[in-house]
Amino acid sequence: MDLRDRLTTMTQKWVMNPLMRLVPIQTLLETTGRKSGQPRRTPVGGKRVGNQFWLVSEFGDKSQYVRNIKADPRVRVRVGGRWHRGTAHLLPDDDPQARLRELPQLNSMAVRAFGTNLLTIRIDLDD
Repeated sequence: MDLRDRLTTMTQKWVMNPLMRLVPIQTLLETTGRKSGQPRRTPVGGKRVGNQFWLVSEFGDKSQYVRNIKADPRVRVRVGGRWHRGTAHLLPDDDPQARLRELPQLNSMAVRAFGTNLLTIRIDLDD
């Protein structure tokens, strides 16, 4: 991991994520820790389209939540303050730059600015 990735990851892990988890309307992705088996909640940006939720990971398979999805694709997503269960699908063949143009622009700008290994993720919601 290069210096930019490490600085971004540390800032997100120790500053931004703990603060954003406290915001009731912040979208959260809950995965199951692949080692601990405990719930892991990560603030994400994305968009619900019908019975699907779309997002783009900044660091692709280097992201801890992507590694957790690979181990167990069953997730929960909090959208608009309400939790939804679903199954996450990693889409390496999708064009993440094109996908970001369809997602909320503020988050998409941050993903473009800091991301180094973009990966599209689709979550098929159960409800």
